[in-house]
Amino acid sequence: MGLDGAHVFRKADEKCGIAGTHLSVLIDGTEEESEDVSHHGHDHPHELDHDHEHGHDHHHHHASMDEIRRTVSELALEDGVKEEILEVYRLLAEAEGKAHGKAISEIHFHEVGTKDAIMDIAMTCELIRELGVSEIYASPVHVGAGHVKCAHGIMLVPAPATAFLLTGIPTYSTAIEGELCTPTGAALLKHFVKDFIPMPLMRTKKIGYGMGKKEFAMANCVRALLGEEMTDEQKEPEKNHALGRLRDGQTDAVVELSCNIDDMTGEEMGAAMDVLLNAGAKDVCILNALMKKCRPGFVLHVLCAPEDEERFVKLLFSNTTTIGVRRQVFDRYILKRNNEELESDYGSVHYKRSEGYGVSRRKLEYDDVKQVAKKQGQTFLETERGLNKFL
Repeated sequence: MGLDGAHVFRKADEKCGIAGTHLSVLIDGTEEESEDVSHHGHDHPHELDHDHEHGHDHHHHHASMDEIRRTVSELALEDGVKEEILEVYRLLAEAEGKAHGKAISEIHFHEVGTKDAIMDIAMTCELIRELGVSEIYASPVHVGAGHVKCAHGIMLVPAPATAFLLTGIPTYSTAIEGELCTPTGAALLKHFVKDFIPMPLMRTKKIGYGMGKKEFAMANCVRALLGEEMTDEQKEPEKNHALGRLRDGQTDAVVELSCNIDDMTGEEMGAAMDVLLNAGAKDVCILNALMKKCRPGFVLHVLCAPEDEERFVKLLFSNTTTIGVRRQVFDRYILKRNNEELESDYGSVHYKRSEGYGVSRRKLEYDDVKQVAKKQGQTFLETERGLNKFL
């Protein structure tokens, strides 16, 4: 990249039995070491990057944003990559300004202004360009705990600039003492990551592990997965495969909404059930239950299509006394269903034909059987048995 005195070395490394790669950035033959401060008061070499706002004893330099721009402009990189680098530095400058109560024009970077920091940011931006990825997602950020020695003194983890950069990003901390997310790391995440979510549906092609320096009870590494996003056409077969789809069968998704009710009568529950069924619920089930303080009550379950979920939630709140509705999404196996009509001695009657998974069933429509029974002056069972002969 044309940065004088800068060299990068990679070597195989291992953490908690996991093999990965450690990268070292040396400036004029020296690697920056920053310091964590343990609760016992002893200093320790930092375990991850080399580009934080921490104190060190060599090549200490305060760089302004204008100096950063000049240095980046001279790098042997594409203009688009240089713009990415400067955008990351702009985020850093904003965070530093908020942390220290200064305007961006007044900000002078400490460690993040040195050559090794520029190398870290520039390499990340260039390598992401070379990967050609369209979207980047990340898990919530583990920030670490304890204290870290900065150019301004000893600070709580996460450092002030890091905390500002991670605003709006899901973070967490454990008993691991040490700074696990630096200002530079936070700025890179904020710039490149589209969202911080569980791993999305994708076909993984390659996996890489980047190893830190310190040893923890957990693996001190960052894992990156490179993969292909799945199209809608690809997702449906994958979903069916995950369900163990059988030949001639079908699957779909269904939402179950449920709530506990102990202050409605049976008649009121029946009225709510009618509203839900008439609104197109796939099914409604009411179970008797013994609630807290031994009060008799009901558990109401409603099945609906995912696209109808919001509508049925509103119906539950408006037609029952519940103050909370639970939801679950299920994948389910279903038989293929067709509504058909048959001619009988009693006239036309509708029935449902269900097939799949080696099964074939026919069932008369309840309302049609009930209507024929009334006309013939027969019981429902007599009429049903007579009509079944025509199926």
